[in-house]
Amino acid sequence: MEKKKVLVGCCGSVATIKLPVLINSFLDRNCEVEVVMTQHALHFVSLAEISPLVKVHVDEDEWTSWKQRGDPVLHIELGRWADVFVIAPLDANTLAKMANGLCDNLLTCVVRAWDVRKPLFFCPAMNTRMWEHPITSGHVNLLKSWGYQEIPCISKTLMCGDTGTGAMAEVDTIVQTIL
Repeated sequence: MEKKKVLVGCCGSVATIKLPVLINSFLDRNCEVEVVMTQHALHFVSLAEISPLVKVHVDEDEWTSWKQRGDPVLHIELGRWADVFVIAPLDANTLAKMANGLCDNLLTCVVRAWDVRKPLFFCPAMNTRMWEHPITSGHVNLLKSWGYQEIPCISKTLMCGDTGTGAMAEVDTIVQTIL
């Protein structure tokens, strides 16, 4: 049986600290994993914390990998490679970008070029007040109307000390849902 190819995207939410555990959970289940990290995600996780078995792509790679006509375009190649795309965590900023079709970094370019016949899962993670803002449900519902699948956030005490809904789903929930 061929290994499932999982592309993990992560952005500027403190829940990015769970990225190494998420990656290892997929690797433990015999998946191939590649990761796309936004510049803000790099604030929360050092590349040294990520398994050497995993290729990590950052914004700069989009521009350094292409030199001339005929060279592969990274955001297209990642979409071709992956069987499934999971954005965990998905912060409020990137959620808004996705809902409005913006593609100003590698992650949002992959989303915009994603083959919607393949599964895309998203795991919101943000402060409770951001989660409860009226625009958020509209953005989430729009993504779901495109066939993207939400793995809902949960309620708990957040890193900032607030208690409420907005924390990223537990890693086991994410992996079980996808696999």
